Amino acid sequence: MKKALVTGANGFVGSALVRELLKENIEVIALDRDGCNNNIPKNVKFVPHELSDSSELSQIINDRDIDVFYHFAWAGSAGVARANAELQLDNAKWTIECLRAAKEMNCKKFVCAGSIMEHETISAAYRQENKPGLGYIYGSGKLVAHTMCMSVAANIGIDLVWTEITNAYGAGEMSPRFINSTLRKIISGEPLQFTSGTQNYDFVYIDDVARAFRLIGENGKPFCHYLIGSSNAKPLREFILEIKQTLASEREFIFGDVPFAGVNIPLKEFDCSLTEKDTGFKAKISFSDGVNRTMEWLKALESDNQ
Repeated sequence: MKKALVTGANGFVGSALVRELLKENIEVIALDRDGCNNNIPKNVKFVPHELSDSSELSQIINDRDIDVFYHFAWAGSAGVARANAELQLDNAKWTIECLRAAKEMNCKKFVCAGSIMEHETISAAYRQENKPGLGYIYGSGKLVAHTMCMSVAANIGIDLVWTEITNAYGAGEMSPRFINSTLRKIISGEPLQFTSGTQNYDFVYIDDVARAFRLIGENGKPFCHYLIGSSNAKPLREFILEIKQTLASEREFIFGDVPFAGVNIPLKEFDCSLTEKDTGFKAKISFSDGVNRTMEWLKALESDNQ
Protein backbone atom coordinates (compact mmCIF):
# COMPACT_ATOMS: atom_id res chain seq x y z
CA MET A 1 0.00 0.00 0.00
CA LYS A 2 1.40 3.36 -1.09
CA LYS A 3 -1.61 5.66 -0.82
CA ALA A 4 -4.79 5.53 1.26
CA LEU A 5 -7.90 7.66 1.66
CA VAL A 6 -9.52 7.86 5.10
CA THR A 7 -13.00 9.26 5.79
CA GLY A 8 -13.76 10.31 9.35
CA ALA A 9 -10.03 10.99 9.59
CA ASN A 10 -10.35 13.44 12.48
CA GLY A 11 -12.21 10.95 14.67
CA PHE A 12 -10.86 8.66 17.36
CA VAL A 13 -10.12 5.63 15.18
CA GLY A 14 -9.62 7.50 11.91
CA SER A 15 -6.95 9.83 13.28
CA ALA A 16 -5.13 6.91 14.90
CA LEU A 17 -5.04 5.12 11.55
CA VAL A 18 -3.75 8.25 9.80
CA ARG A 19 -0.82 8.38 12.24
CA GLU A 20 -0.18 4.65 11.78
CA LEU A 21 -0.12 4.96 7.99
CA LEU A 22 2.22 7.94 8.10
CA LYS A 23 4.56 5.99 10.36
CA GLU A 24 4.78 3.40 7.58
CA ASN A 25 5.45 6.11 4.94
CA ILE A 26 2.04 5.65 3.31
CA GLU A 27 0.58 8.78 1.69
CA VAL A 28 -2.80 9.75 3.15
CA ILE A 29 -5.75 11.78 1.90
CA ALA A 30 -7.81 12.68 4.98
CA LEU A 31 -11.52 13.49 4.79
CA ASP A 32 -13.73 14.94 7.50
CA ARG A 33 -16.21 17.76 8.01
CA ASP A 34 -15.06 21.29 7.21
CA GLY A 35 -13.01 22.58 10.14
CA CYS A 36 -12.68 19.14 11.73
CA ASN A 37 -8.96 18.56 11.21
CA ASN A 38 -7.38 19.36 14.59
CA ASN A 39 -6.35 15.71 15.05
CA ILE A 40 -4.85 15.41 11.57
CA PRO A 41 -1.11 16.16 11.05
CA LYS A 42 -0.46 19.34 9.06
CA ASN A 43 1.54 17.51 6.39
CA VAL A 44 -1.49 15.40 5.39
CA LYS A 45 -3.72 16.40 2.48
CA PHE A 46 -7.06 17.33 4.07
CA VAL A 47 -10.29 17.44 2.06
CA PRO A 48 -13.45 18.84 3.73
CA HIS A 49 -16.25 16.33 3.25
CA GLU A 50 -19.91 16.08 4.26
CA LEU A 51 -21.31 12.57 4.31
CA SER A 52 -24.41 13.77 2.48
CA ASP A 53 -22.14 14.69 -0.48
CA SER A 54 -20.53 11.25 -0.73
CA SER A 55 -21.90 10.58 -4.21
CA GLU A 56 -19.76 13.49 -5.50
CA LEU A 57 -16.45 12.33 -4.03
CA SER A 58 -14.97 11.13 -7.31
CA GLN A 59 -15.45 14.63 -8.77
CA ILE A 60 -13.94 16.32 -5.70
CA ILE A 61 -10.85 14.09 -5.50
CA ASN A 62 -8.78 13.78 -8.66
CA ASP A 63 -6.40 11.04 -7.42
CA ARG A 64 -6.73 7.78 -9.33
CA ASP A 65 -3.89 5.85 -7.69
CA ILE A 66 -5.43 5.21 -4.25
CA ASP A 67 -4.77 1.67 -3.06
CA VAL A 68 -7.19 1.50 -0.11
CA PHE A 69 -10.29 3.54 0.74
CA TYR A 70 -10.91 3.38 4.52
CA HIS A 71 -14.41 4.39 5.57
CA PHE A 72 -14.94 5.43 9.20
CA ALA A 73 -17.26 8.43 8.86
CA TRP A 74 -20.57 7.66 10.55
CA ALA A 75 -22.90 10.28 11.99
CA GLY A 76 -24.40 9.46 15.40
CA SER A 77 -22.01 6.71 16.49
CA ALA A 78 -22.42 7.60 20.18
CA GLY A 79 -25.02 9.13 22.49
CA VAL A 80 -28.72 9.64 21.78
CA ALA A 81 -28.16 9.85 18.00
CA ARG A 82 -27.64 6.08 18.02
CA ALA A 83 -31.42 5.83 18.32
CA ASN A 84 -32.14 8.11 15.35
CA ALA A 85 -33.51 5.67 12.75
CA GLU A 86 -33.50 8.16 9.87
CA LEU A 87 -29.87 9.14 10.55
CA GLN A 88 -28.68 5.55 10.83
CA LEU A 89 -30.38 4.63 7.55
CA ASP A 90 -28.74 7.67 5.95
CA ASN A 91 -25.37 6.41 7.21
CA ALA A 92 -25.93 3.11 5.41
CA LYS A 93 -26.86 4.96 2.21
CA TRP A 94 -23.80 7.24 2.45
CA THR A 95 -21.56 4.20 2.99
CA ILE A 96 -22.83 2.69 -0.26
CA GLU A 97 -22.23 6.02 -2.01
CA CYS A 98 -18.63 6.04 -0.72
CA LEU A 99 -18.19 2.49 -2.01
CA ARG A 100 -19.38 3.51 -5.48
CA ALA A 101 -17.14 6.60 -5.39
CA ALA A 102 -14.16 4.41 -4.52
CA LYS A 103 -14.82 2.32 -7.61
CA GLU A 104 -15.09 5.47 -9.75
CA MET A 105 -11.68 6.58 -8.39
CA ASN A 106 -10.16 3.21 -9.36
CA CYS A 107 -9.46 2.27 -5.74
CA LYS A 108 -8.38 -1.33 -5.41
CA LYS A 109 -9.91 -2.04 -2.01
CA PHE A 110 -12.66 -0.61 0.22
CA VAL A 111 -12.23 -1.27 3.96
CA CYS A 112 -15.24 -0.34 6.06
CA ALA A 113 -15.56 -0.08 9.85
CA GLY A 114 -18.46 -2.17 11.08
CA SER A 115 -19.24 -3.19 14.64
CA ILE A 116 -19.59 -6.33 16.72
CA MET A 117 -23.02 -4.88 17.54
CA GLU A 118 -24.11 -6.28 14.19
CA HIS A 119 -24.13 -9.77 15.75
CA GLU A 120 -25.82 -8.50 18.90
CA THR A 121 -28.48 -6.73 16.83
CA ILE A 122 -29.40 -9.90 14.96
CA SER A 123 -29.66 -11.80 18.23
CA ALA A 124 -31.75 -9.08 19.86
CA ALA A 125 -34.11 -8.65 16.91
CA TYR A 126 -34.73 -12.34 16.24
CA ARG A 127 -35.08 -13.58 19.82
CA GLN A 128 -38.68 -14.44 20.61
CA GLU A 129 -40.48 -11.98 22.90
CA ASN A 130 -37.36 -9.84 23.32
CA LYS A 131 -37.82 -6.06 23.32
CA PRO A 132 -34.60 -4.55 21.93
CA GLY A 133 -33.53 -1.14 23.20
CA LEU A 134 -33.19 1.89 20.96
CA GLY A 135 -29.41 1.49 20.86
CA TYR A 136 -29.87 -1.39 18.44
CA ILE A 137 -30.94 1.09 15.77
CA TYR A 138 -27.24 1.98 15.42
CA GLY A 139 -26.37 -1.71 15.11
CA SER A 140 -29.10 -2.11 12.50
CA GLY A 141 -27.61 0.72 10.46
CA LYS A 142 -24.22 -1.00 10.45
CA LEU A 143 -25.88 -4.29 9.52
CA VAL A 144 -27.79 -2.72 6.62
CA ALA A 145 -24.60 -1.07 5.36
CA HIS A 146 -22.71 -4.37 5.62
CA THR A 147 -25.20 -6.54 3.74
CA MET A 148 -25.95 -3.99 1.03
CA CYS A 149 -22.29 -3.11 0.47
CA MET A 150 -21.46 -6.78 -0.06
CA SER A 151 -23.98 -7.00 -2.91
CA VAL A 152 -23.06 -3.63 -4.43
CA ALA A 153 -19.32 -4.37 -4.29
CA ALA A 154 -19.81 -7.72 -6.01
CA ASN A 155 -21.92 -6.06 -8.68
CA ILE A 156 -19.58 -3.14 -9.50
CA GLY A 157 -16.35 -5.11 -9.09
CA ILE A 158 -14.41 -3.71 -6.14
CA ASP A 159 -12.75 -5.63 -3.31
CA LEU A 160 -14.74 -5.05 -0.12
CA VAL A 161 -13.29 -5.93 3.28
CA TRP A 162 -15.55 -5.50 6.30
CA THR A 163 -14.21 -5.02 9.81
CA GLU A 164 -15.93 -5.39 13.15
CA ILE A 165 -14.38 -3.68 16.16
CA THR A 166 -15.16 -5.14 19.56
CA ASN A 167 -14.62 -2.05 21.75
CA ALA A 168 -11.84 0.41 20.94
CA TYR A 169 -10.65 2.62 23.79
CA GLY A 170 -7.65 4.71 24.74
CA ALA A 171 -5.98 8.10 24.65
CA GLY A 172 -7.79 10.48 22.33
CA GLU A 173 -11.33 9.21 22.86
CA MET A 174 -13.86 11.90 23.76
CA SER A 175 -17.10 9.91 23.56
CA PRO A 176 -19.03 8.81 26.69
CA ARG A 177 -18.46 5.10 26.08
CA PHE A 178 -17.74 2.63 28.87
CA ILE A 179 -13.98 2.85 29.53
CA ASN A 180 -13.82 6.60 29.03
CA SER A 181 -16.82 7.33 31.28
CA THR A 182 -15.66 4.90 33.98
CA LEU A 183 -12.18 6.42 34.19
CA ARG A 184 -13.64 9.92 34.28
CA LYS A 185 -15.84 8.86 37.21
CA ILE A 186 -12.77 7.58 39.04
CA ILE A 187 -11.02 10.91 38.51
CA SER A 188 -14.01 12.96 39.63
CA GLY A 189 -14.86 10.72 42.60
CA GLU A 190 -18.33 9.81 41.30
CA PRO A 191 -20.06 6.58 42.42
CA LEU A 192 -18.95 3.51 40.46
CA GLN A 193 -22.07 1.48 39.75
CA PHE A 194 -22.36 -1.24 37.11
CA THR A 195 -24.52 -4.09 35.90
CA SER A 196 -23.80 -7.53 37.37
CA GLY A 197 -21.16 -7.73 34.63
CA THR A 198 -21.93 -11.25 33.49
CA GLN A 199 -22.20 -10.25 29.81
CA ASN A 200 -19.17 -11.06 27.64
CA TYR A 201 -17.02 -8.17 26.43
CA ASP A 202 -13.73 -7.36 24.82
CA PHE A 203 -11.67 -4.16 24.72
CA VAL A 204 -8.78 -3.36 22.38
CA TYR A 205 -6.45 -0.36 22.75
CA ILE A 206 -6.52 2.26 20.00
CA ASP A 207 -2.89 1.79 18.90
CA ASP A 208 -3.61 -1.90 18.28
CA VAL A 209 -6.80 -0.99 16.40
CA ALA A 210 -4.91 1.36 14.08
CA ARG A 211 -2.27 -1.29 13.36
CA ALA A 212 -5.02 -3.83 12.67
CA PHE A 213 -6.62 -1.56 10.08
CA ARG A 214 -3.30 -1.02 8.33
CA LEU A 215 -2.65 -4.75 8.14
CA ILE A 216 -6.20 -5.46 6.98
CA GLY A 217 -5.75 -2.87 4.24
CA GLU A 218 -2.52 -4.55 3.18
CA ASN A 219 -3.40 -8.21 3.62
CA GLY A 220 -7.16 -8.61 4.09
CA LYS A 221 -8.90 -10.90 1.61
CA PRO A 222 -11.79 -9.59 -0.53
CA PHE A 223 -15.32 -10.22 0.76
CA CYS A 224 -14.11 -11.37 4.15
CA HIS A 225 -14.96 -9.77 7.47
CA TYR A 226 -12.38 -9.43 10.20
CA LEU A 227 -12.88 -8.95 13.90
CA ILE A 228 -10.53 -6.51 15.60
CA GLY A 229 -10.16 -7.40 19.26
CA SER A 230 -7.72 -8.34 21.99
CA SER A 231 -8.23 -12.12 21.71
CA ASN A 232 -8.92 -12.00 25.45
CA ALA A 233 -12.70 -11.64 25.69
CA LYS A 234 -14.32 -12.43 29.06
CA PRO A 235 -17.22 -11.33 31.28
CA LEU A 236 -17.35 -7.55 31.73
CA ARG A 237 -17.04 -7.91 35.50
CA GLU A 238 -13.47 -9.23 35.08
CA PHE A 239 -12.47 -6.16 33.06
CA ILE A 240 -14.03 -3.88 35.67
CA LEU A 241 -12.19 -5.61 38.50
CA GLU A 242 -8.95 -5.21 36.55
CA ILE A 243 -9.65 -1.46 36.33
CA LYS A 244 -10.19 -1.44 40.09
CA GLN A 245 -6.97 -3.35 40.79
CA THR A 246 -4.95 -1.20 38.36
CA LEU A 247 -6.31 2.27 39.02
CA ALA A 248 -8.63 2.47 42.02
CA SER A 249 -8.05 -0.32 44.52
CA GLU A 250 -9.35 1.88 47.36
CA ARG A 251 -12.67 2.69 45.66
CA GLU A 252 -15.90 0.73 46.06
CA PHE A 253 -17.19 -0.83 42.83
CA ILE A 254 -20.88 -1.76 43.07
CA PHE A 255 -22.23 -4.51 40.81
CA GLY A 256 -25.89 -5.11 40.05
CA ASP A 257 -27.31 -1.61 40.60
CA VAL A 258 -27.52 -0.89 36.86
CA PRO A 259 -29.97 -3.06 34.87
CA PHE A 260 -28.72 -4.85 31.77
CA ALA A 261 -31.28 -5.15 28.98
CA GLY A 262 -28.97 -6.17 26.16
CA VAL A 263 -27.96 -9.51 24.66
CA ASN A 264 -25.00 -11.51 25.91
CA ILE A 265 -22.77 -12.37 22.96
CA PRO A 266 -21.20 -15.86 23.19
CA LEU A 267 -17.42 -15.88 23.66
CA LYS A 268 -16.98 -17.65 20.34
CA GLU A 269 -18.19 -14.48 18.56
CA PHE A 270 -15.06 -12.68 19.80
CA ASP A 271 -12.72 -15.05 17.95
CA CYS A 272 -9.98 -13.07 16.14
CA SER A 273 -8.13 -16.10 14.77
CA LEU A 274 -9.07 -15.40 11.11
CA THR A 275 -7.81 -11.81 11.45
CA GLU A 276 -4.54 -13.09 12.88
CA LYS A 277 -4.19 -15.79 10.21
CA ASP A 278 -4.95 -13.63 7.15
CA THR A 279 -3.44 -10.30 8.17
CA GLY A 280 -0.75 -11.02 10.76
CA PHE A 281 -2.43 -8.82 13.37
CA LYS A 282 -2.31 -9.69 17.06
CA ALA A 283 -3.01 -7.21 19.84
CA LYS A 284 0.11 -6.23 21.82
CA ILE A 285 -1.17 -3.87 24.53
CA SER A 286 -2.61 -5.50 27.65
CA PHE A 287 -5.80 -4.18 29.21
CA SER A 288 -4.07 -2.99 32.38
CA ASP A 289 -1.43 -1.16 30.31
CA GLY A 290 -4.14 0.32 28.10
CA VAL A 291 -6.27 1.70 30.94
CA ASN A 292 -3.11 3.10 32.56
CA ARG A 293 -2.23 4.96 29.37
CA THR A 294 -5.81 6.20 29.03
CA MET A 295 -5.94 7.41 32.63
CA GLU A 296 -2.66 9.32 32.21
CA TRP A 297 -4.03 11.00 29.09
CA LEU A 298 -7.33 11.95 30.80
CA LYS A 299 -5.52 13.43 33.78
CA ALA A 300 -3.22 15.44 31.52
CA LEU A 301 -6.24 16.65 29.55
CA GLU A 302 -8.00 17.71 32.73
CA SER A 303 -4.88 19.52 33.93
CA ASP A 304 -4.56 21.39 30.63
CA ASN A 305 -8.20 22.51 30.85
CA GLN A 306 -7.87 23.99 34.34
